[in-house]
Amino acid sequence: MTFVGRPILLGIVGDSAAGKSTLTDGLVEVLGPERVTAICADDYHKYDRKERAQIGITALHPDCNYLDIFEQHLERLHYGQPILKPVYDHSNGTLVRPEYVVPRQFVIVEGLLCFYTSVMRQFYDVKVYLDPPEDLRRLWKIRRDTSKRGYTAEQVLKELELREHDSQAFIRPQRAFADIVVRFYPSEGARPGESDGHLNVRLILRPTIPHPDLSYLFDTPPGGRSAIRLELARDTHRPVDVLEIDGNVSDEEATKLEETIWKHLPPGVPPLQTDGLGVYVDRGEKRRSHPLALTQLLLAYHLLRAYEENAQVPYAPPVDALRMLRRQRAFVGTSVNHE
Repeated sequence: MTFVGRPILLGIVGDSAAGKSTLTDGLVEVLGPERVTAICADDYHKYDRKERAQIGITALHPDCNYLDIFEQHLERLHYGQPILKPVYDHSNGTLVRPEYVVPRQFVIVEGLLCFYTSVMRQFYDVKVYLDPPEDLRRLWKIRRDTSKRGYTAEQVLKELELREHDSQAFIRPQRAFADIVVRFYPSEGARPGESDGHLNVRLILRPTIPHPDLSYLFDTPPGGRSAIRLELARDTHRPVDVLEIDGNVSDEEATKLEETIWKHLPPGVPPLQTDGLGVYVDRGEKRRSHPLALTQLLLAYHLLRAYEENAQVPYAPPVDALRMLRRQRAFVGTSVNHE
């Protein structure tokens, strides 16, 4: 596959510890690291961890992030141009040396506020929102922040309470702008920490982008309820398809869905590295999940489909360039008036 046209951008938004990095890492693995540029929007924080505590602001608040610079960088990536990206070190909460980034065929941008403005949203080809139940997300955040980011469990719980207002005000409303809403959740009656790789997934597929034909799932199997189901529903008062995959889905059912998605890929798409699909790390141990693997495969399908149609995919308006042009014209007009 020759790199022609512009890069294809996937945006992944979700609250802290919603699973954004896990989903991104799997996609990088399956598409190939040589073809993917992955960017974390946390790098655009204005303040480091110590400064945020002193000021009394959370990383979720728009005022805590250089969103204007983030918009500029999204535009450059969309047009296939390199950026000098800031870097935030999560291990110690500091801002470090910036990084020169050149976009590859696919650009995955994940973070807290990636869909916050209409300018940002126009640059993505596919937009995904991660929406796990709050008790599950809290468990994931405690595990991650205590093992990788130097926090105690008490500090994480306190931080969660401080962030709740900003989560509700700034993060969760972005769900409305997603093409696909992903919700991993435990089976009924199971506690969040007891699923051990058998989380179910509910995928809300909105008609804002074309999805593969999965209509075979409407047929009820002879034995009754299937572990993979497709239903017609409404979400935020709009019609959607809802794809449900149980955590205990059999290899046979998972393989059939995988083959169906493959059949809808454009001809000529090279084989993907499927060994990395569905792999995640839980408390230092590698595990594999069919629902996660099929979610990653569906997202890879959308990226590959968009890339194969690249010749027909339009560019978004050059917002930052137009802004600069308007400023220049305004400056020239002011100078002339003063003369």
